Amino acid sequence: MVIVLMYVSSGNAKSHDYGDALSKSLLFFEGQRSGKLPSTQRMTWRKDSALRDGSDKGVDLSGGYYDAGDNVKFNFPMAFTITMMAWGVMEQGKSMGTELPHALEAVRWATDYFLKCTAAAPTIIYAQVGDPFGDHNCWQRPEDMDTPRTVYAVTPDKPGSEVAAETAAALAAASLAFRDFGDEAYGKVLLERAVKVFEFADKYRGTYNDSIGEGACPFYCDYSGYQDELLWGAAWLYKATNEVYYWNYVKENIITFKAQIEGANFEFGWDSKHAGISVLVSNVSLSSTTPFLSYADSFMCSLMPESPTKTFQFTPGGLLMKEGNCDLQQVTSISFLVLAYNNYLKNSTHVIRCNDKIINQTQLVNFTKNQVDYILGSNPLNISYMVGYGDKFPRRIHHRGSSIPSLDQHPDHIACKEGTPYFQSTASNPNELTGAVVRGPEIDDSFADARANSSKSEPATYITSPLVGLLAYFSEVSAH
Repeated sequence: MVIVLMYVSSGNAKSHDYGDALSKSLLFFEGQRSGKLPSTQRMTWRKDSALRDGSDKGVDLSGGYYDAGDNVKFNFPMAFTITMMAWGVMEQGKSMGTELPHALEAVRWATDYFLKCTAAAPTIIYAQVGDPFGDHNCWQRPEDMDTPRTVYAVTPDKPGSEVAAETAAALAAASLAFRDFGDEAYGKVLLERAVKVFEFADKYRGTYNDSIGEGACPFYCDYSGYQDELLWGAAWLYKATNEVYYWNYVKENIITFKAQIEGANFEFGWDSKHAGISVLVSNVSLSSTTPFLSYADSFMCSLMPESPTKTFQFTPGGLLMKEGNCDLQQVTSISFLVLAYNNYLKNSTHVIRCNDKIINQTQLVNFTKNQVDYILGSNPLNISYMVGYGDKFPRRIHHRGSSIPSLDQHPDHIACKEGTPYFQSTASNPNELTGAVVRGPEIDDSFADARANSSKSEPATYITSPLVGLLAYFSEVSAH
């Protein structure tokens, strides 16, 4: 049985408790933890899991995050998740209040894992743990996993520039977050490793699609090429080190990768970093002649409803979509870029011109707020797409651990296929994965609250991580 939430009028715009949503968004990451859980673990229905990851290679690769509703650790999207969360901390950490320690803890849970994965760089970087085909053949709690915990690696002979460069970006961004908020020593460790990992990514160029094959594809294939990750990684290293080498690398390679960058300038997410590069370096470009500022402007013009050159569309209820597709991962990542660009332009005389139309900073903020509010429930269904926020939210999310009784309720082992009845059940999930944001509605704003509908009901770390900074910003704004 598929339970469809029917269209109703959204009525007047509602106010939201952004601070509550921020708290819940960070709690979600505790539900995605792999490894030995700390005594401070707040999502207590989750227990230790995958403690022996890496043991078949003689290394400790425990820790990190499961990416979505499965039990695989895909480092490529995990690294993007952390780059975005660290960027959010850098931009909005002062607005996070008592949630700042939880945000830094969420970043560190992954960076500690990345330090393990890159300890042998530049000879080997571990890029993924878990056989995705074996995992996706089972419906099983992470605590019960008996599927192969295959370790996938990239090396000089079998390179993976995108996963390595994104890991370097995550380490560099996190180094800034920790430097800004009280742990300079840890930040220094992260930055030193980021330099080594980026060197590996650049020196041994190639895609992990070829190097680890079916481990990456069709799950997280790199469709956009690895050149964008090299620029992205270099841009983050420039931001973290202020070394001219990295700025020159970005400027020189924009020429090499120019056709690819221009062709994909309107993309941003775990795969394609193009628009993110333009926004990230735009504050440098404000005082330097590069094409990035015009790229960032063009990206904003492609989004704004008032722009004569917009290429994105909106659902009837106002949610951003592109080419007939809605995906909240796209919405949260792009909305974060808009807010970041707004922040960079605050002390500048630069004006965004979309042909003869000027886009001001109020319009940028309003655009972002409208997208965040839609996710939190200001939509035709009056449903929050964040689990646990508001009165009405998805109850049957596509998530193994959430949908199967916890060890507290069912201490006996649940084997690979023994979880299938829980997958097929129409009952609400027994464990609330608080703060999880699912992929979202259809293009007509409808939503089927069905576990089997993974393309809409599955949460993911890279959907929620850009939202952390956005929620921090609006929680502070709404408090004044």
